[in-house]
Amino acid sequence: MSAEAATPANPELTSAAPRPAGERLRITEIFHSIQGEADAVGWPTVFVRLTGCPLRCTWCDTTYSFHGGEWRDIDAILAEVAGHGARHVCVTGGEPLSQKRCLILLRRLCDAGYEVSLETSGALDVSAVDPRVRKVVDLKAPDSGEFKRNRWSNLDHLRAHDQVKFVLAGRADYEWARQTVLDHALAARCQVLFSPVHGKVAPRELAEWILQDRLPVRLQMQLHKLLWGEEPGH
Repeated sequence: MSAEAATPANPELTSAAPRPAGERLRITEIFHSIQGEADAVGWPTVFVRLTGCPLRCTWCDTTYSFHGGEWRDIDAILAEVAGHGARHVCVTGGEPLSQKRCLILLRRLCDAGYEVSLETSGALDVSAVDPRVRKVVDLKAPDSGEFKRNRWSNLDHLRAHDQVKFVLAGRADYEWARQTVLDHALAARCQVLFSPVHGKVAPRELAEWILQDRLPVRLQMQLHKLLWGEEPGH
C-alpha cells in the first residue's frame, strides 16, 4: 500500500473553527517498530497508543499512558500512520476502548486497507469492534489485581482470527489460566497466548508447565523487549 506522509495537524495552531469532537482522540504516542506480541509478532508495525485506562494492573509497563496525551484529529492520525509505510497497525493503550471514538479509528484503518489489531484489557465491551480487526483480549489473572474486572461476555464475540492473552506472574496465575482455557474451550475459539511477567516467572519454567500439561496454547515472549529493553518508542 502506498500513501504519502502528511504533517499532523495541531489543533492549538488552527485558526479555523474547532473540529467536531467526534473526529478526535487523545493520543499518547504513535511510533513505528517491530510487533513483539500476538500472531503478528515480527512484522514492522505502526503503534497508535491511546491515552487513558480504568485498570491498574500490578505489572503494567505502560503507566505513562494513563494520563496526559494530545488531542489529535483522526485524519491526522491516519496521515501519520500512512507516512510510515507499514501494512500492520496496532491500536493499543492504556485501554484504547476507554475512548469511544476508538471504534471510529479502527473502522477507518480497516477501510484504508491495513491489517489492524486491537490490544484491549478485556474489561470493556468488544462487541462493537469492527469484525475485520484482530482483537487481542487480555484476561486478567488473580495476581494482576484486576481479576474482578474481566468481562466474560467478551468471549462470545471472539472470532477465529482473535487472540486471548494471559499475563502470568506465578504458578497460581498459571493454574487459573489453565483451568480457564479448559472451562471455556478457548483454544477452540481462537489462539491462546501465555506470557510471563518479567522477573516473576522464568520463560523456561512457563514453557515446561505448558508442555507438562499439554496445553494447546502459545508461549509468548515480548520480542520488542528482547531487542530494545525498556527504550521508549518500541
